[in-house]
Amino acid sequence: MVAYSFAPQFVPAVESLVKRQTVRGHRKRHARPSEPVQLYTAMRTRQCRKLVDPDPLCIAIDTIAISVAQTDARLIRSIVLNERLLTDDEIELFAIADGFGAPTPDGLARQRMGQFWVKAHADRRREFRFDGVVVRWEPA
Repeated sequence: MVAYSFAPQFVPAVESLVKRQTVRGHRKRHARPSEPVQLYTAMRTRQCRKLVDPDPLCIAIDTIAISVAQTDARLIRSIVLNERLLTDDEIELFAIADGFGAPTPDGLARQRMGQFWVKAHADRRREFRFDGVVVRWEPA
């Protein structure tokens, strides 16, 4: 079984199963389709808590490349999912599915996703590309 930990901002969406995917970097072992996944918050701390019980089942692992540019107002310049470039509408739907909410007066889900990626990964670079996987699950 493979475990994934989520930042506090994603906890309600993961618990309610609104968020059924996670973007992760490459690592030695990710969940495999039909395998249970354990979903936690605050792993490796005293506040560690399991978010979904029973464990949902992995339904897919997709490759992803996310290009982020701080010089672009949308921040997420492009997403390539399983070697297919997503349209602007598909990027917005992906951002919503990934827990960044529906469009609001303060911006699109794509912009909130971009702000998250810049804060978490930019390291002062104006542009960068993230390569990894999208793990998707369904309730058991």
